[in-house]
Amino acid sequence: MNVILCENVDNLGVMGQQVKVADGYARNYLIPRKLAVQADSATAKQIEHELHIIKRREEKKRAEFNAVAGKLRSLTLEFKMRAGEEDKIFGSVTNAMIAEKLNEMGFEVTRKQIVLEEPIKALGIYSVAVKLFPGIDASVNVWVVGLQEEVTTATEAVAGTPAETTESE
Repeated sequence: MNVILCENVDNLGVMGQQVKVADGYARNYLIPRKLAVQADSATAKQIEHELHIIKRREEKKRAEFNAVAGKLRSLTLEFKMRAGEEDKIFGSVTNAMIAEKLNEMGFEVTRKQIVLEEPIKALGIYSVAVKLFPGIDASVNVWVVGLQEEVTTATEAVAGTPAETTESE
């Protein structure tokens, strides 16, 4: 059966493409989910026109996301975390934390768009991929820094407190 795809379908084709698929696959999967319409149907011309409009709209979105990707590439996010021996941090920096920081900066990004193979668990600078739109990726630098200033001031405060009480006694 010949169908026209209404959306991009993995391992099959892109939106607007006419492909030949098995009858059962078209009837039971593609057409009920509105992923495709029958190419020889009366509505095929109308669908092609609508797909043309959708493609133009998608090109505008693609241009907008390219601009956003350019801004993201120049960003460096800084996370201050408590660190232990060998620069290992307590906890980890996750994709949700990175997405939250980007949202605070005005970028609309979900945690699912942040690509981390595994959470960041050590101090350092990391390059993290952000998938904005199909085919448009940007990498953001994530800098994980230790909280050494707060640790030293807390140690000085604890050490200073008993000394002051000893002198007053």
